[in-house]
Amino acid sequence: MEDNRIIKVYLDDDPQPFVEFAPPTKFVLDTSKIPDGKHELKIVARSSSGKEGIRTLPFEVRNGPSIAVVGLKDGEVVNEKVPITINSYGSEKNDFFLIRGSETPKGIPAWVWALVIGFVGFAMFYLIMYWDPQFYKSFF
Repeated sequence: MEDNRIIKVYLDDDPQPFVEFAPPTKFVLDTSKIPDGKHELKIVARSSSGKEGIRTLPFEVRNGPSIAVVGLKDGEVVNEKVPITINSYGSEKNDFFLIRGSETPKGIPAWVWALVIGFVGFAMFYLIMYWDPQFYKSFF
């Protein structure tokens, strides 16, 4: 009996498969040759009886530097003037690491402010409730 099982792998809407294998198989997808952005991997497998199964896997390629934006979110409605900070991070091995300017500035989260205010409030409550001059007499 002839084994005509085959796996074809397509990238995006390309009509020609970029690789064909007999199952089971392993291969390495080299994303350095794929442009950055959203893509779809379409896998078509044919069984020995000739039936085909299709599976699509959406994925995103980001070989370029990572880009961080502070001040504007996806789909946000804005008006007037909006301050925006943009920073990018590369992963090349020849980069020289600089401390200054290498991190994206972000505001302090609200939960940190809540903890600080709670701590200061408790300290003031404790000071007011238990402050009595007789406990603080001088030895001199």
